[in-house]
Amino acid sequence: MYGSDKEQIKQNASIVLDIGKTNVKLSLLDAQANTLAEQRCPNNIVQDGIYPHHDTDRIWSRMLHVFSEFSRIAKVSAIIPVTHGATAALVNDKGLVLPILDYESELPEQDNNQYQPLRPPYKQSYSPDLPAGLNLGRQLAWLQNSYPAEFAKASHILMYPQYWAWRLSGVAATEVSSLGCHTDLWNTHLQKYSSLVEKKGWGSLFPPMKKAWSRLATIRPTLAMETGLPADCQIVCGIHDSNASLLRHLQHAGKAKNRTVLSTGTWTIAAVLGADQERLDEHADMLANTNVLGEAVSCMRFMGGREFATLAGQKPVTCAPYDINKLIAQNTFALPCFAESGGPFSGQLARISGQAPENMQERYALATLYCVLMTDYCLEKLGSEGDIIIEGSFTNNPYLAALLASLRPQQNIMLSNDTSGTTYGAWMLHHWEQLPDLNEQVNPVSKLTLPGLLAYKAKWRELVMSR
Repeated sequence: MYGSDKEQIKQNASIVLDIGKTNVKLSLLDAQANTLAEQRCPNNIVQDGIYPHHDTDRIWSRMLHVFSEFSRIAKVSAIIPVTHGATAALVNDKGLVLPILDYESELPEQDNNQYQPLRPPYKQSYSPDLPAGLNLGRQLAWLQNSYPAEFAKASHILMYPQYWAWRLSGVAATEVSSLGCHTDLWNTHLQKYSSLVEKKGWGSLFPPMKKAWSRLATIRPTLAMETGLPADCQIVCGIHDSNASLLRHLQHAGKAKNRTVLSTGTWTIAAVLGADQERLDEHADMLANTNVLGEAVSCMRFMGGREFATLAGQKPVTCAPYDINKLIAQNTFALPCFAESGGPFSGQLARISGQAPENMQERYALATLYCVLMTDYCLEKLGSEGDIIIEGSFTNNPYLAALLASLRPQQNIMLSNDTSGTTYGAWMLHHWEQLPDLNEQVNPVSKLTLPGLLAYKAKWRELVMSR
């Protein structure tokens, strides 16, 4: 590529602000979605104060520092926020009226009992009754009951991506992918606000609905001066992270019919495109998310990244096939649930059945087997039949996809070359109306057939279902 061409690409760069539950990542991408720079830091929860909450001040300070660095690499045309779900901000023109509650915070049982009669029926919201604050409506009801004076000062309820877009642009908006993510706030069947919003009188607090790819405004002038970003840098409305991973597949709608997308990170979320909601089971953490086009998407999930880290350790050591074979042969099983929140077996006491792993390699092997079996269980419950695309952190695991391919030989399993489907999906929003026809960038997976694997799966299922 000639120098002038390279310069042209750098004139239309994007910054993706990706706030996951575990990490905050800022990526600078050029006009062809190539990563020019990337920085990340832990997403720590502040435990002191009136309740556990997100450290928005720290994220903001870090974000502006990175913006300044990125502005010296390329001309940034747009900033796109993408965040985890189950999170919202209560704001007025002065800023937050209350800290942003961490969805893993346990709320008082008395408040939960008061909230239950307010929840919309499952067949209206397809939002299961989840623990802690994973149903955003429960968080909002608790905040209103516990801090009525502060809540009354709020002029807006902002979903988490739109909170960051508002801080950057000054424009308040609502977007459907975060609103329709197990919040209890959205009628998934009719694609409108749920009965909960009407009962609580919150409708006027939600700003106008915008498309995820809408350009809300240019960056606030003071921020442009502080960071060196162009004054005409556009702030895009933003998107829920799992829905960002789906965008590539919505673009290829014909090929994507009945396709399953496995978005992996802190959460492993299986989304079956084109499936109806009849198979969804409220008691198995099955739900219907809403994509950016306002369509219901059948999903099932578990906290795969969190559980893998619990089993393998925070600094895992990759295993060899020998280690996996050994655990299968000696019937060592990891039985759920190794995370406190979510999943089809939420609330069950985790345990190791059989001889415990003897070293870090065997811990990695057991974590891999566990996540493979949990994923296979979710796919079966969802009725997944088409191609399976794995995106995100589990694409770095050398065995997980190959083992899954052995358990599901009737389906083609492919790995995305993009280890962060959320980043690419957010980048797509910047180019949505003139989206280049880029290749899907997926690689087929070969089976890793191990002796006794199917029997091991059957025994694991038996142990799990008998508890």
